[in-house]
Amino acid sequence: MLTVISSRSRLFAALALICVLAPLTIAIAAGLDDYQHRVASAAALVEEIRGAGEDESNPQPEQFINTNLVRVRQLLPAKETIMLDGLRVPVDNSWLHEELAAYEKTNTTPKRSESLARIAERLHAIEERIQEIHRAKLTASDKDADKGRLAEILRRPEYIPTAPEGNAFQRLVTRFIRWLLRLLPQPKPIQPGGSPWIAAIAQILIVGGCVAVIAFVIWKYGPRFTKGRRKKKKKREARIILGERLEPDQTAADLLAQADALARSGDLRSAIRKAYIALLCELGDRKLISIAQSKTNRDYLYSVRDKVSLYGAMRKLTTRFELHWYGLVPAGENDWNDFRNDYQKALRTGSG
Repeated sequence: MLTVISSRSRLFAALALICVLAPLTIAIAAGLDDYQHRVASAAALVEEIRGAGEDESNPQPEQFINTNLVRVRQLLPAKETIMLDGLRVPVDNSWLHEELAAYEKTNTTPKRSESLARIAERLHAIEERIQEIHRAKLTASDKDADKGRLAEILRRPEYIPTAPEGNAFQRLVTRFIRWLLRLLPQPKPIQPGGSPWIAAIAQILIVGGCVAVIAFVIWKYGPRFTKGRRKKKKKREARIILGERLEPDQTAADLLAQADALARSGDLRSAIRKAYIALLCELGDRKLISIAQSKTNRDYLYSVRDKVSLYGAMRKLTTRFELHWYGLVPAGENDWNDFRNDYQKALRTGSG
């Protein structure tokens, strides 16, 4: 009997120690980036809980929901401190715990779904505000550097204004006319008593000959210059999507092939991330979204809100990507197969 009591005491002491140290670890390590990732993960988990509650085919939704509710509370403690520019900033997440408690007391499915939708929307709003802080800091830090670089560029010789000289074809015609005039004999002064009609006819013949030669040169070589100009195309530059650099010749098919290779090697979490980047690359090539280094996955999702079918398909893929990549939820073979199938459906939706 004493042995049982002693074992229970040690167990309770270990659990108490974990409860004390877990929030402390988060508070010590928490920075703005870490807090943003945890907010995104919590939002993804809330949306997964909402989907599980609405899925009538799930035989045991309560077990899944309760497990993820515990995870959400662990990700965002009621009170914590984050570091911002060397300062410790207190953060109050108690609203989330209150909302979750109210959700657990609600019995009807529609009200539960509405409660979770409200929580997810507020978490996404917090994430957007954090992104605005990042962009404001980046703009402020780069402002003076951009001014210096601009001034240096404008001092280069190629940016100093000069008299216009025309294009290459115009310069070629000008040099040809000068060369032709040097070959023609210089007219002698008309002697008194000479016929002015002869001089006028001679000038007309000379000018007419020059015009004919110029017209021939334009007819013969002009199309070559215009054709060469039409063939010049702007080369595509390297792109950065969600922190990953894509080479100019790299396509969405290349990224999807890399995702399949990662899946075959067993790294399903990285495969889902690579496939999600391939989706953004393909939508960017189709001009459905605009690729930018500073954009997040939510920025890309919100940019297609006016395309209802594509938004629904992309929202599902975005939620799964956040769950497995930011939420660190392990991915199984079925998760990867479902993600890849939904990837193809989203592309077909985008084509429509």
